[in-house]
Amino acid sequence: MKPHILPAIRSMKDLEKLTKTDYKECVLLDTHIGHLKSIMDLLKKNKIETYIHIDLIKGMSHDEFACEYLIQHYHPKGIVSTKTKVINKAKALNTTTVFRVFILDSQALSRSIDLIKRVEPDYVEVLPGVATKAIQIINEETNTQVIAGGLINDVDEVNVAVEHGAKYITTSDRDLW
Repeated sequence: MKPHILPAIRSMKDLEKLTKTDYKECVLLDTHIGHLKSIMDLLKKNKIETYIHIDLIKGMSHDEFACEYLIQHYHPKGIVSTKTKVINKAKALNTTTVFRVFILDSQALSRSIDLIKRVEPDYVEVLPGVATKAIQIINEETNTQVIAGGLINDVDEVNVAVEHGAKYITTSDRDLW
């Protein structure tokens, strides 16, 4: 198990590899509502806590009602979303929250900081994860731990993100797990 890596699961192959590692946490991405129960059962059987990225579940609305349903039925460790209403609902239900933001330019950074301050998630996932300047600024201007994700595919990039204040790195690159 490599420090600071939070495996991002996109496929059954990812899931199979994850169950053969020492990791006890993951982020579930790109799944279908019809597969969610069997995936969550497998993860629970392997004692792997899961952050469910609600925005990426096909066949399910991505709103606060779907969030409530997921929490009540699957009891994930956390909910990941780009939507403030979803984050607020998960917080109200005492579930760990990860607010995902895309930093494309200085205006997006400024808007994201305002939203982070307003929503106060447990974590903020900054994409792309190689945006070390944004990671550092968010760390300085908010009280929220940063998870870096996107475009990270080698150990040096992991180390740079961590050096600039990222608490975790989400990656679907199985070589980094």
